[in-house]
Amino acid sequence: MSTPPIPAAKPRKVNVRTPEVMARVQEQVETHYRSTIVERVRQAGGVITVGNTTIRLARQFGFCYGVERAIDLAYAARKVFGDQRLFLLGEIIHNPEVNRQLSDMSILMLHNPPTEQEFEDLQPDDIVIIPAFGATTAIMQRINERGCRTVDTTCGDVMSVWRRVREYARRGLTSIIHGKAAHEETRATASRAQGDDGMGNYLIILTLSDADAVCEYIRHGGEKEAFLKRFNGAWSPGFDPDVHLRRIGVANQTTMLKSETEELQSRLRQAITDRDGTDLALENFSVFDTICGATQERQDALYEMLKQPMDLLLVVGGYNSSNTTHLVEIAQEYLPTFFIKDSSCLKSLEEIVHFDLHSRHEQNTANYSSVLLGSGPVTIGITAGASCPNNLIEETILRLFSLRGIPAEQVLAA
Repeated sequence: MSTPPIPAAKPRKVNVRTPEVMARVQEQVETHYRSTIVERVRQAGGVITVGNTTIRLARQFGFCYGVERAIDLAYAARKVFGDQRLFLLGEIIHNPEVNRQLSDMSILMLHNPPTEQEFEDLQPDDIVIIPAFGATTAIMQRINERGCRTVDTTCGDVMSVWRRVREYARRGLTSIIHGKAAHEETRATASRAQGDDGMGNYLIILTLSDADAVCEYIRHGGEKEAFLKRFNGAWSPGFDPDVHLRRIGVANQTTMLKSETEELQSRLRQAITDRDGTDLALENFSVFDTICGATQERQDALYEMLKQPMDLLLVVGGYNSSNTTHLVEIAQEYLPTFFIKDSSCLKSLEEIVHFDLHSRHEQNTANYSSVLLGSGPVTIGITAGASCPNNLIEETILRLFSLRGIPAEQVLAA
């Protein structure tokens, strides 16, 4: 169970975004992640055809502004602080390629949350990079107590959610957070939902089934111990459903599935209205759309893409990326869809390594598409979440054409 938040000391934040530094950063970042092929395909309407093989890209995919900013700040920190010890709290974003690049730059990775020994090893001259997901108030307090300076890359959309749940706490509303209880962003949001005085409350729910259980308790009450057991580890200290479900405000992890969040909000609103009536419901229920714009754009672009005929879809990205996972959930309802981390997963036309959302493990699938094995025309779709760099998309494009017997030179010429 989480502990009450500690009022954080004023952080020793460092500004590393000077014009000279950022010019050098942009050059390095483009070297690592830019793709001329992806840029040209986008300019051509998102479709490339060579011979009898067509690859279609979603209108929106890949790095969003918040991710680009986080990476830029991490690269800038390495340049500004030279040989000083530089630490990253967990992963900067959920993409193994990006985190590997930072590790290669001698940025040391802490756990999130750090172990007690990691906290004790931090020195006042050390710099700690806060990832795009943010960090809990308790972690920030410990880092500040060690005297470290911080480079904060927290996404602005995430901080907007924090402001919202703090407002709920001030108004005496319990924050119902749609998200994954173990996710770094949701943990950080939950800590802010306890308010500046630590007296606020929250409940984290993940599925529509969870929402229905909360709605049932709102309407009719129930067995408190069974309710708390169901949501164990996902509620604030001292949470009492008989008390703290009287007035609620809904927020969400910014990368959740938009349609599911909207349905969850609707069900909770109706439960409060059924219990209290329309007038009182206006006082006892509050909601604020906190799905980030980039997440919505990528989901909307995928739905648009799915209107076009395709034989197969690849979703490229980190397996622990929430927004990427939701793209897979959407697409697999329409056509054969495979979640791959990069082009190395495309072993051959007969074999693909991909992440299965149900088992939560990589699987090795043979004969994953009989269409690809033939000599007839084929159309393959590609999309990616907000944490996937374009160079990984380019490598996937080239690998697909290569498997179909089309060399890179011919793709570049096209």
